[in-house]
Amino acid sequence: MGPKMLMNPLVAMRRLMIMPPGVRRMDARAADSINRLHHRRWLDRGIAQLSRSADRSMLWAVIAIALYGSGGSPRRGAVRGFASLILSSIVANLIGKNVFGGDRPLLKNVPIGRQLKKTPTSPSFPSGHTASAVAFATGVALESGPSGAAIAPLSAAVAYSRMHTGAHWLSDVLGGAALGAAVAVVGRMLLPAPSPVKDVAKAPAVPLPALGDGAGAFIIVNPSSGIDPRRPDPVRELGQALPGAVIHPLQGGDDIATLVRDVVASADPPRVLGICGGDGSVAAVADAARHAGLPLLVLPGGTFNHFARTSGALTIDVGIAALRAGAGRRVDVAELKLDDGAEGGEKTGSEADRRAMTVLNAASVGIYPDFIAEREKHEKRLGKPVAAVVAAVRVLAGADPIEVTVDGRRATVWSVAVSVGRNSSVSMVPMQRRRLDDGALDVRVLHARGRSPGIRGLVALAFGRKASAVLDRLPRLPETATIEAFTTDEIRVHVRGRDGDAAGFAHDGEVSTPENRAHDGGYSASIRIMPGALEVYSPGPSESRQRGLSHQA
Repeated sequence: MGPKMLMNPLVAMRRLMIMPPGVRRMDARAADSINRLHHRRWLDRGIAQLSRSADRSMLWAVIAIALYGSGGSPRRGAVRGFASLILSSIVANLIGKNVFGGDRPLLKNVPIGRQLKKTPTSPSFPSGHTASAVAFATGVALESGPSGAAIAPLSAAVAYSRMHTGAHWLSDVLGGAALGAAVAVVGRMLLPAPSPVKDVAKAPAVPLPALGDGAGAFIIVNPSSGIDPRRPDPVRELGQALPGAVIHPLQGGDDIATLVRDVVASADPPRVLGICGGDGSVAAVADAARHAGLPLLVLPGGTFNHFARTSGALTIDVGIAALRAGAGRRVDVAELKLDDGAEGGEKTGSEADRRAMTVLNAASVGIYPDFIAEREKHEKRLGKPVAAVVAAVRVLAGADPIEVTVDGRRATVWSVAVSVGRNSSVSMVPMQRRRLDDGALDVRVLHARGRSPGIRGLVALAFGRKASAVLDRLPRLPETATIEAFTTDEIRVHVRGRDGDAAGFAHDGEVSTPENRAHDGGYSASIRIMPGALEVYSPGPSESRQRGLSHQA
C-alpha cells in the first residue's frame, strides 16, 4: 500500500464499498492469471518499458507530432486525439480517482521482473494511462480510420501493460478504456469535424486585370511558410506558369510593407500584388494592397491557408486560373488599431501614433497570442509541429487570466477573440472564415471566473461553446457563461498591465504589441469591420470545387 493510501484510508476503502463483489473477484482472477504467466525476461522488460513510455502521455505526443506532419485527415486526427487525451486525463485523475479511489494490486504477487521502477501511489480506479491511450486512439480514428486502426493495437498494449506490471486491476483498465472512448465520442458530437470549403462564399463579383502570362503582377513568395516537405518549389512553379510576373522570394530582413511601398513607387509599378505564403504573410500583403488600392492574388503556401480556402484558392493552380481569367470579388476585412489610450476611450497618444493593421481572419488577446509567441521561439530549432506542442504545454501550464475592459465592461478573462464575419464554429478562436462579405465581427470572450476557472477554460478551449455550456450548467457553478459570444461592427478592448506588461494582440498568426503604454501599463485596441475594402482574385464556386477535387485526386 502506497504512502498516499496510508495517509487517507478512506480512499483505499472506497473500492470495497463501491465495487461489487463480483468485480473484485474478477479482478483477483485476472491478476492471478497474469501473474502465473511465464514470459521471457526481454518480453517482461519490453512491456514495462512500453508502460513507462506512456507516462505523462509522451508516447502519444510523439505519435501526434508524426501524424500532424502528415497533413490531411491524420493531422485532424492528431489534434482531436490529443485534445481527447487531455480531457480524459483530467476527468480520470481529478474526478474519477477522487470519487472511486481504491487500492492498487499487492506487488508481492507480481514477479519482480515485471514491476515498474517507480510504483504509482495515486488511487487505482480508473487507469489514467488506459483512459489517455484509448481516448487518443479513438480520437484519431474518428478523423482518420486507417491511422486509428494502426494505433489501436499499441493503445491496447499500453492498457494491458498496466495489469502486467501490477499497476492496476482489470476493472481499472476497463473503466479507463470506457472513459477514454466516451470522452472522444462525446467530443466528436459536441465539436464535429469541420466540413471542407465546398463553394466560395457569395460576395460582389468584380472584374480584375486578366494577366494571362502574369505580366504586371508582383508576387511575393515566403519560402519558410508551411511544413509540407513534399510540396513543389513555389518559385519554380510560379515562374513556369506566369513567366511575365515578377517573383520575389522573401529574404532575411525583408519587410513586406517597405518592399511593396518601394515597388508601387517605382517607375514601373505593378497592377496586381500577389502572395504565396501562410496567413500571416497573406495578411501583411493584403494590408499593403488595400492601402495601395491594388487587387490581391492569394496563393496557398502556408500550413492552414485559412483565407485562401475561403476565397476559393484551394491550390496554386486555382489561384493562377483566377488571375488569368480576371475573376475577382470584393471582400470584407477588419482594421485593428493599437494605442495607449485609457479605458474610457481617452487617448494619451496622438492619432498619428496609432498603428492600423488589416485583419483577414481573426484577432485575439490572451492565451492564443501567448501560444503564438511561445511557438515562434522554438519554431526554427524544432519545426512548427514540435514547437506547437512545446508551446501549448508551457502556455497552458503557466497561463494567468488577464484584466480587460470590453466596450466599457470590465472582466477577468483567459482570452478575447474577434473573427471577421459571423462564424458557425463552436471553437473559442474561429480562424476559418465562412463568408467574404458578412459585414460583422464575431466576438468570443473566454471568461476566467467562478469555481475551477482553469478547468472550465481548458474545456472551452478544447471543445468549444457546446461543451462549455454543459459544464456551466453543472451544480454549484455560476449561471454566467464561460464563453460569451456576440456580433458587432466595432469593438474596443483595453488590456490592463500584467506585472508591468500587457499581452500583445495576435492577428492572422502574427503578434503585435503597442509601442507606448497607458498609465496602468496597458493599452487599448479598436477593431472595426471594413465592408468590401479589398479586391481579391477568386474563382467561381464550381471552378474552385472542380479544380480542388482534381488536385486531391
